[in-house]
Amino acid sequence: MDAQSSRGKNVRQQIEKLGPWFQNMRIGGIQTAPEHFLGDYPSFKWQGFKHIVPDDLEGRSVLDIGCNAGFYTMEMKRRNAGRVLGIDSDPHYLNQAKFAAEHEGLNIEYRQMSVYEVPKLKERFDLVIFMGVLYHLRHPLLALDLLYEHVVDDMMLFQCLQRGAQEIPDLQENYDFSEWSIFDQPDYPKLFFVEERYASDPTNWFFPNKPAMEAMLRSSGFVIRENPEPEVYLLGRGERHYAVEPPTFVAS
Repeated sequence: MDAQSSRGKNVRQQIEKLGPWFQNMRIGGIQTAPEHFLGDYPSFKWQGFKHIVPDDLEGRSVLDIGCNAGFYTMEMKRRNAGRVLGIDSDPHYLNQAKFAAEHEGLNIEYRQMSVYEVPKLKERFDLVIFMGVLYHLRHPLLALDLLYEHVVDDMMLFQCLQRGAQEIPDLQENYDFSEWSIFDQPDYPKLFFVEERYASDPTNWFFPNKPAMEAMLRSSGFVIRENPEPEVYLLGRGERHYAVEPPTFVAS
């Protein structure tokens, strides 16, 4: 066996040892999850919206929340980002991310943290990536409020699984207490609560319809700049709703 074949065998063994993988990465030309139920995920999704992220991030800072095996952190580093930090609450995924970044020679920092702990970072980032996380959270609005208050400086790349109506309704600013019928409209902003499991995952707690997702983002102070795919948004900072109180964070 020549040296190249030996290296390839070693990488494959490491990938298998670190499995199972949710993100289908390519490490040394070897796919980590070639049989993924969604296909070549997340690469095929990335192809549909990568144009909304600057090709050259010019040394800007990036925070990826719920980074999993680090697909997006690596893509940002390849786009000339400066400091790149990936956080995840699952050490299994962080071990995968560290292995992938080290093998590809990319200087990326990873930490085990929850989204609810981002105030501990005491830092704002030029680009925050928050994809595929919100519907796994028991407190989704708190998470959005914490991101706005503590870490988002300019842009946030956001995605959340949606179910239900995709049409945006024309709503009044206020309704009388006696109004009931508005809530029966399919396009009224709604969150669907999953008490047990969806897709066999007990952490799938909430699924908004599109009107609810966009309303939640606006309420938390985010401005929708682009919506290149049904569930994907590029957000900027605006003004949060007048009735929203800044979240209080108590360090443990």
